[in-house]
Amino acid sequence: MHFFEVKGNINIEIKSRKERVMASLAGSNESSIDELKHRAKIKFKRAGIGTGAVSGLTYGLFSTFVVVATTQEPLVGAVGLFAAPYIASTINDLIAAVWLLIYNGMTGRIKEIGRSIRTFPGFIVMLGALVGGPIANGAYLMGLAMAGAYAIPISALFALFGAIFARIILKQKITKRVAVGMCICIIGAIIINWVTPESGSNFTLGIIFAFIAAIGWGLEGVLAAFGSATIDSDIAVNIREAVSGVISGIIVIVFIGASDLLRETLMSGTPVFWLAIAGLCAATSFLTWYKANATVGCAVGMSLNMTYVFWGVVLSIMFLGTAITPTIIIGSIVVFIGAVLVSMNPMDLFKKAA
Repeated sequence: MHFFEVKGNINIEIKSRKERVMASLAGSNESSIDELKHRAKIKFKRAGIGTGAVSGLTYGLFSTFVVVATTQEPLVGAVGLFAAPYIASTINDLIAAVWLLIYNGMTGRIKEIGRSIRTFPGFIVMLGALVGGPIANGAYLMGLAMAGAYAIPISALFALFGAIFARIILKQKITKRVAVGMCICIIGAIIINWVTPESGSNFTLGIIFAFIAAIGWGLEGVLAAFGSATIDSDIAVNIREAVSGVISGIIVIVFIGASDLLRETLMSGTPVFWLAIAGLCAATSFLTWYKANATVGCAVGMSLNMTYVFWGVVLSIMFLGTAITPTIIIGSIVVFIGAVLVSMNPMDLFKKAA
């Protein structure tokens, strides 16, 4: 009897040890899975932050290359305020649409363009393209032509106007943080315009056009947020660039009457070369911006995209000979800080990194 008791105790002990080992292994596996998930999450967010940073850099490059294109013949000698900027906008957006068409074709989503256009969200995306393309983008290029790099930080006020339109259209509340950010943006804009450059005869008009661009992009952002809710972002961007390019072309031919200049520009190699690079940069910027929004959120994605203010000013100083003044440096920094406050709580950056 004692033998069987001992044997039973041994079996119980072996079973208990086995259970402890299995539990330990299970705990270890769960810990490993949690660790892998945590690492994947960090990697995913880092990739999103990197993508957002690329969107800011490429839009800064776009701004620089477009200005370079407008300094080439025949655009540099164009008569009138609207001709050269709108021709540059037309060619740039159409080339960007072609780049995006190639990209969507390679990813097997080209058929989605036709299907998306026929939907109501697709109509809203096209409406946003009308506001953000011919109106806002055309005004931005006119601002660059007249006020140079000073127009870049002013255009970043689209975050401010986006918050206002979101309050009016989407009934989103303006929090104290957003209100403070809006006030800081206005202060930054005042600083930038405090001193007029000696060579800028149309400087004030250029700044006004930059404000128009900011208003248009702010409204486009609200419309795009609604339309892109059910449409693939890559498709939405492609539609946006195509519609913008076509409408800008109609404006150039019908309303500005610059069809001859458009034809001459298309036949001239140098400006088209720079506009092709600018179009590629614009397409890359929009794609990476939307992808950043999907990975790290719209607020952080918008803030990263707005680094184009920094890149645009720096590249203009480096390659376009823009004069460095205290007002443009201080004003750009103030506008950027205000725009970040409008779009997100800066403390979220530390939370997301944790």
